[in-house]
This record gives sequence, structure tokens and C-alpha cells, in this order.
Amino acid sequence: MNTITAAITSVGGYVPDFVLSNKLLETMVDTNDEWILTRTGISERRLLKESGKGTSYLAIKAAQDLLEKSKIDPKEIDLVIVASTTPDMPVAATAVFVATQIGAVNAFAYDLQAACSGFLFGMSTAAAYIESGRYKKVLLIGADKMSSIIDYTDRATCIIFGDGAGAVLFEPNFEGLGIQDEILKSDGIGREYLKIDAGGSILPASKETVENRQHYVFQDGKTVYKYAVSGMADISEKIMIRNNLTNNDVNWLIAHQANKRIIDATASRMGLEQDKVLINIHKYGNTTSATLPLLLFDFEKKFKKGDNLIFAAFGGGFTWGSIYLKWAY
Repeated sequence: MNTITAAITSVGGYVPDFVLSNKLLETMVDTNDEWILTRTGISERRLLKESGKGTSYLAIKAAQDLLEKSKIDPKEIDLVIVASTTPDMPVAATAVFVATQIGAVNAFAYDLQAACSGFLFGMSTAAAYIESGRYKKVLLIGADKMSSIIDYTDRATCIIFGDGAGAVLFEPNFEGLGIQDEILKSDGIGREYLKIDAGGSILPASKETVENRQHYVFQDGKTVYKYAVSGMADISEKIMIRNNLTNNDVNWLIAHQANKRIIDATASRMGLEQDKVLINIHKYGNTTSATLPLLLFDFEKKFKKGDNLIFAAFGGGFTWGSIYLKWAY
């Protein structure tokens, strides 16, 4: 019996129409285009502005884009995973609603939360289901409506984040393509440096928590940056060494789009030329769980069958890791 590997066979994506540019942010908080661009690499980000629409809307649009391009019957999907930090609501999983809305009536579904590493951890999860031999089609979606948890009077966070979604389909492969290796890490030391104080079981929502603006993202930027640079760079180098890959062997770096300087540091540690480093942070900002699949969505036409892709991410918690994947089409 041939070994089953889990390969990405289709990609979809979606970003909202509304563009929040650096110039527009200059009218909202004390910042400027040059400062944002030189420190983050971000020029603009997309926001979902329509009332009553949440993360599920973004996820459904990305999934529908994938289904339309791949011509796959949604009834054939076995599992839908939505990686997200901004679910529609507590308790009722966003993925369950998404699966129903796209017609994946034979799938079971659930959410996965690992902050900005959510999609990366979801890749590992999806691969395990495929490699078990019990499931043939797993739809993994990374989606976040970060604008729902951002304080647009806080210049430290409002310049960074945007809304968006990306989707990939994992299927069995018997040619040795797909996911080859993974190194995933977490450390609870990061819990206090990137968080939302209120709304969970420790500090439920109240009149006071709302008045104190405790339902927005707080980030200790300098500390998160320090850990992210070392974490992403170290783990990406380690997965190359473990798989005997040189910089010439790696075709593409698919790095979490949090900060251009973090991406550059990771690429430098890996010895990669800039033309192998895929970047779209300037257009979308940090879309959290959606950054990795949106890179695949934007640059899908560049990939060739057999290309070596190194995925890397770092998120709150802290969570981080790297995955080595061979492109399957």
C-alpha cells in the first residue's frame, strides 16, 4: 500500500472592498504613512464594514471561491475547519455555520484557535485526518474579522490588522507531494503580551469592562516582536536542517504577514533571496489566521508541481511553527 500524504489541491480567497489606507489612518490617530510603512511594511488593509456580517461571511466567500474554481461538489467534503481568533459568537462554532452555508452537508466542522498560528496548526490537523485514510477531502479556512476587536483610537494596534479569509482543500496524495514535515511550538509565557482582557471566563463582559475598553486587542509590541523574530527565524532554519534543505532547494517562503521586518529576518536566517519571499502585507496588513492562505491565493500561479514551500508563523499565546510542503499541482 502506498503511503498517503496530505496535499493542497485547490485554493480560494476573499478580502472586503473597503480599503483603510495609511493616509486615512492619519485622520484617525496620531500617526503617518511613512512611520507605518517603514516599521511594518503596511500601506493599506481591508475592512468588512457591512453591519451584521462577521467572520463567517469572509470564510464563506473564500470557500465559495475555492469551490467555484475547483468544480468540487461540496457534498463530497468530509470536514470543515475554520481557524479564527474572531468567531461569529461564543459556543456556536463558526465552522458549523460555514459548512451548512456552502452546502457541505456531509461534513463535520469545528473551529481552531491558535491566534496568528491558527492556519498553520490547522494544516497539521487537516493532514492528520487525510493521512489516517478515513477522510478524502478536508476544507481548511483561515478567516478573521480583526476590525471587530481593534480599538481605532489605539495607534499601536489599529495600524496593523485587517480583515480577510483564505481557504485550501487537502486531499490524499500518493506521489510523495504535500506536507513533508512540521515543527510546531507553544509557550504560555506569551499570554500576557498579546490578548483581550475581557469577554472570557476569567473576566466576563460587564458594563465596567466595556467602559474600560477591555474587549479590544492589547499588544506589548516590543516583546511580541522580539519573540516573533527569534521564533519564526529559528524554527524555519531548523526545519530546513532537519530535511537537508539548502537555500537553493527552497522555492518559496510562505511567512505570516505580521511585520515586514520579521519576514525579512526569517528569510535572512534561511539564506533566501528576496524573490523567493512572498509578500502581500502591504495590501492587507495582518489578517491573523488568513495571512498564509491569502499568500497562496495571491501567488498560486507562481507555484509549480514539486516546488518546496516553507510555511512559518508566530502568534499570541505564544504559538509558532514551520511546515515543509511540496506543491502538488
